[in-house]
Amino acid sequence: MVNNTIQWFPGHMHKARKEIEEVVPQIDVIIEVLDARIPYSSENPMISELRGDKPCIKVLNKRDLSDPELTQMWIEHFELQEGVKAMAVTTENPQEIHKIMELCRKLAPHREAMGKNIRTMIMGIPNVGKSTIINTLAGRTIAQTGNQPAVTRRQQRINLQNGVVLSDTPGILWPKVENPHSGFRLAATGAIKDTAMEYDEVAFYTVEYLAQQYPERLMERYQLDELPDTEIELMEAIGRKRGALRSGGRVDLHKASEILLHELRQGVLGQVTLELPEMITEELIEVEKEAVRKEEAKIKKKEERRKRYLRNKR
Repeated sequence: MVNNTIQWFPGHMHKARKEIEEVVPQIDVIIEVLDARIPYSSENPMISELRGDKPCIKVLNKRDLSDPELTQMWIEHFELQEGVKAMAVTTENPQEIHKIMELCRKLAPHREAMGKNIRTMIMGIPNVGKSTIINTLAGRTIAQTGNQPAVTRRQQRINLQNGVVLSDTPGILWPKVENPHSGFRLAATGAIKDTAMEYDEVAFYTVEYLAQQYPERLMERYQLDELPDTEIELMEAIGRKRGALRSGGRVDLHKASEILLHELRQGVLGQVTLELPEMITEELIEVEKEAVRKEEAKIKKKEERRKRYLRNKR
């Protein structure tokens, strides 16, 4: 598998991290918005570092696009963590969004008992729907929304007028996405800019997973009688069915890739979740082994350099 390690940490994100570190001590409840299709890959490890022992609500947004059975599995997985509550929502249903505030009150009853506002902070990586959630909670347009990642650029405090004050933060990715699988999934769902990775490679990775987990969806959507053995043949079959052809009848794989990824993002392929908790455990073992291998290679290279230096010195 191609190692697509994502490094995407623009200046405003570095600044945001520093600002968040300063504000967190005054916060009662952290709200982290995740993409329900990629709950692990859209979870920012920096947030668990920054929040310390503060209560945290993991909001799995876009539940209307995710596999309901797997979403429930992820909620149960997150709630095994200390101080964490999880819930699935869709911005299509404002009532679900308002339940976030009910949960905040349950997690910080001491603030209400003192007659003080509950101080919350909402965080999330780019393009998980954080701004739409804020606007729904506020009942007015406060946060700028958009399909492009990294729309929110500065931190702001919003009094929701219901005993809750919400601090908004820019969408921040962590400096380096170590798990290459997460890099592909972030790209597949549009959490990172399409220019950050090779479009065709993302589509090949995604279609291979879909063929394993949701074969009937692919066959139905692209009118295929059976699925080819390899991801490239499958993308070619999709391209032919959808008229993504170059002169001479050759399949335009880039165009076919665009079709697949756009239809995945829009929910046209049905409710799909791109990762399961047990998959992540295996991947993290793989990442750890790769880190050890790289470290050993680095030590070996350093030792060889030292020997070469000593030989030349004689």
